[in-house]
Amino acid sequence: MTLPPRITDSHCHLDFPDFEGEIGDIVTRARAAGVARMVTICTRLKNEPRVRAIAEAHETVFYAAGTHPMSAAEEPLATLDQLLAIARHPKCVGIGETGLDYHYTAESAARQQESLRIHIAAARETGLPLIIHARDADEDMARILTEEYRSGAYSCVMHCFSSSAALARAALDLGFYLSASGIAAFPKSGDLRAIFASASPDRILVETDAPYLAPPPHRGKRNEPAYAAHTARALADAFGLDYAAFAARTEANFDRLFSKAACWRAAA
Repeated sequence: MTLPPRITDSHCHLDFPDFEGEIGDIVTRARAAGVARMVTICTRLKNEPRVRAIAEAHETVFYAAGTHPMSAAEEPLATLDQLLAIARHPKCVGIGETGLDYHYTAESAARQQESLRIHIAAARETGLPLIIHARDADEDMARILTEEYRSGAYSCVMHCFSSSAALARAALDLGFYLSASGIAAFPKSGDLRAIFASASPDRILVETDAPYLAPPPHRGKRNEPAYAAHTARALADAFGLDYAAFAARTEANFDRLFSKAACWRAAA
């Protein structure tokens, strides 16, 4: 049997209740679809032990930890020391998700910005990539990412990117990556696919953000890592690339950005 091209789901949430008792089956289905690795994301630091345990229990699962911007006002402010300690775990491969969300939580903008800068400092110090959530905050996001980069370089991925072409360009100009979720595969997302296609394919990742944002043909249902393959195929078409060639590019991109995960694979 010919195996499908290998890709990585760079962002999912396997600790969410939607997947309780099913993670082993989800990992198996992902592997069958060619999704050989996944990064599960902790959005509240009090949940980090549970997220870490999932990564420890499954060879192909890695994790990242941070405080989601929509939770920034409800959670204790993360400290640099806290994030550095978590980052020492061998399967912790990223910082976040963090960022700015003014769509639902604009009232906590100042707190979100403070939290974001702490996470950037942790990414800078650890060398792990920053994982950014951005919604309705393009100007502040571009400004803070640029200001902080001038203070010291760090790596970053704009997770579930669905913002403006201007924010995409600002991120790409800093050497950052754009990650495509199922939104990029929606029929009416032609403008978003054009933003991705205007970038170099060497700066693109794919993800699910599972359990959210399932791509066609599963739209409206629970998302899971296996479905990253549908988004990857939509992006391959947008770039005019053969799927196997596009998959290989995204794998190289993931390994370059998430080098700690790539080293784990090499050592396994």
